[in-house]
Amino acid sequence: MNASVAGTAEARAGLDRLLGDLRPKLHRYCARMTGSVVDGEDVVQEALIKAIEALPQAGSIAHPEAWVFRIAHNAALDFLRRRARQEAAHSDQDPDPDMIVDPATPARDEQIAAASLHTFMRLPAAQRSSVILMDVLGYSLEEIGDVIGSSIPAVKAALHRGRARLRVLAQEPDDRPLPILAEPQRSLLAAYVERFNARDFDAIRDMLADEVRLELVARTRMNGRSEVGKYFHNYAKLKDWHFAAGVVEGRPAVLVHGPDGSPRAPAYFVLLEWVGGRVVRIRDFYYARYATEGAELSAGAERSALLP
Repeated sequence: MNASVAGTAEARAGLDRLLGDLRPKLHRYCARMTGSVVDGEDVVQEALIKAIEALPQAGSIAHPEAWVFRIAHNAALDFLRRRARQEAAHSDQDPDPDMIVDPATPARDEQIAAASLHTFMRLPAAQRSSVILMDVLGYSLEEIGDVIGSSIPAVKAALHRGRARLRVLAQEPDDRPLPILAEPQRSLLAAYVERFNARDFDAIRDMLADEVRLELVARTRMNGRSEVGKYFHNYAKLKDWHFAAGVVEGRPAVLVHGPDGSPRAPAYFVLLEWVGGRVVRIRDFYYARYATEGAELSAGAERSALLP
């Protein structure tokens, strides 16, 4: 998109189209910056809101895509700073400075592009952003410098160090323990999945809290049992899904497969939260299937993933 964007209704419509087209790409970036597909989606949503709010004041934007990515980059850094402060508040250690401040030819290295979110998080923020933008998303040195506000020599240095470090990290075994769901979450999740697969939506509604909140990620939000009930009506009309209990980044989740329930990689997932045995929040990624890329998930069939 090379045409300048002006602060008009037409410009807003153009920005909306651009944001829709860029959303999966923005998520690939933000998920790797934060080390989480779920936190990455939160950062994307924050960045989109900031872009829409900034448009009237932005005037003419020569390079809208770079402008949006710069907003997302800064939103990701803000998120990392907040998380570092929160972690420091519960620890005797000082926060990692790489999480708080950010003081070529793309690598044809599939190992780098395929590195896990956890592995990317072990790089300093400047190296991480440079490697993601070039080796995962394919941006040029000039475009990266524009996004992160850095000189080309600094971007080159960050790329060199980040790539070298990733190659070393890729050789290390991942010895982190499997995520665990303890009671009562395991039983609540199993009951939710069983009733959903049986199409017993009245029983599902009985599991909801009065103040339940639903987010169809990238589409809409609903609040309260009455409004959220419409969501189940839509699932009742569909025949192309089968739910399985699972864990996504340590969170209780429903993994959604095809109607045959085959063990292939899920098409998308649904996050659930409970309070007092009632479902208080549902985050359904049906319209944000890009979030499954790089997600750390475990299926309920793997007993060790769900039981202490």
